[in-house]
Amino acid sequence: MEVMAPPIINALNGTSVKLSCTFNSCYKVENKQFSLNWTYQACTNCSEELFLQFRMKIMNKQLERFGNRVEFTGNPTKNDVSFTLNNVQLEDQGTYNCYVLNPPDRQRGHASISLKVLTEEPPKRDSTVAVIVGASVGGFLAVVILVLMVVKCVRRKKQQRLNTDDQKTEEEGKTDGEGNPEEGTK
Repeated sequence: MEVMAPPIINALNGTSVKLSCTFNSCYKVENKQFSLNWTYQACTNCSEELFLQFRMKIMNKQLERFGNRVEFTGNPTKNDVSFTLNNVQLEDQGTYNCYVLNPPDRQRGHASISLKVLTEEPPKRDSTVAVIVGASVGGFLAVVILVLMVVKCVRRKKQQRLNTDDQKTEEEGKTDGEGNPEEGTK
């Protein structure tokens, strides 16, 4: 049994937020045996409060904290046990635990979501500067690489010319120095 949920979800105060939780099981979901628990923890050392349960049908535990703002929006037969929290309040911030058991799976799966409640929307990130800097650096590197390649090619051609000139000089030296052997004996 594997249960998956995003580790952190940000929600704007006063809005609705879906807390997604899905699972993988080797077995088909049978409503008679399938069970789901959603719990809430206000802090790390606080006890978990059960607020949503599935045993053959969905049962909302009416925690005073949530009133009737919890709405089950998942579908267990499609491996989705998500819920939506409407009219998010600052006090809703905390850890939400999703526990799933689908017999004959023997292990109960678990995932946690840390809900952060924001009082204002975070500013949108302007990536224009990053794009300009990236393009400039990339362009500069391309020019440097091009210059290095040209320098290497020029050096290679010079080296080839020097090697060719050395070979010509050696060949000329061989023909000049060898001369005619009969001339030296006369």
